[in-house]
Amino acid sequence: MDDNTGRRRSTWLRATASAAAAAALLGGCGAGDDKAAEPSPSASAGSAAPTAVGSPSPPASTSSTGGGTAALTPFEADPAAVPRTGRQAEALAQAVALQPQAWGADFRAQQPAASTPGTVAVLDAQCRWQRQTLPKSVLASLSRYSELPGVGGKGTIKVTSAVTVHATVRDADQLLSTTLEEPLRCPVQQVRTDEQIAGLMSTASPYGQGGNTYADDEVIEAGSYLTGTVAQTYRWQVARLGTVTVAVSVMGAKGYKNDELQQYVSPALYKMLERVASELGGTRGQN
Repeated sequence: MDDNTGRRRSTWLRATASAAAAAALLGGCGAGDDKAAEPSPSASAGSAAPTAVGSPSPPASTSSTGGGTAALTPFEADPAAVPRTGRQAEALAQAVALQPQAWGADFRAQQPAASTPGTVAVLDAQCRWQRQTLPKSVLASLSRYSELPGVGGKGTIKVTSAVTVHATVRDADQLLSTTLEEPLRCPVQQVRTDEQIAGLMSTASPYGQGGNTYADDEVIEAGSYLTGTVAQTYRWQVARLGTVTVAVSVMGAKGYKNDELQQYVSPALYKMLERVASELGGTRGQN
């Protein structure tokens, strides 16, 4: 490992300090169930103009790499490593999305274990989550579903890792803005016939704010996942590096406290961001 790689890895590890900001939002929220959460960063259909809940996303400015980019960024990708085709994007998504063992030794794959190829999760105009064919703004999208089986009277935790590779930085940046406003547009979100996400609170931390020294932008959501009348804690964290957005969601279960669930969220997100940085090469800033 060379000095630059070592400094970069050290900076990624220091990102855990930002978990305090996430905990401030997540600690006061209630509960979701033990069904797999399908939502991931969406190509939201028919969404209103972004309205921030918490800190606003930074404005986009012109960039020579992939359209627009935020004014501040922790990472500059090697242009030769940025995916330009669907095949390249799919390879990156496969390399970044977490397999069950990356969450912990006792995790296993859900059934199904991954999303349908060639589709992306969309929160439509009727506030229903569904997977649709990739729009032109998305080169590839992959979600992997894992679970931690319940033991000792505890329930089963369900987790999702999602990677979306966008055509341009501007497209990726727009996704974070859309994600931030979705709880306002859709305070209740339908996942399946008898499953809903409700009571969501959302906050954004652009690079350089709220302890975010590791991603161009980040959005954290917390609320409840309901199956019928049963509610459990729901956590969702989305971050962007260049043209790539990564997300993790954790659905709580009987016997787990909020802080126990958060220990899965942030480390998983940071792990995927490290993988994105490795795949895209380039250089990181010193901030």
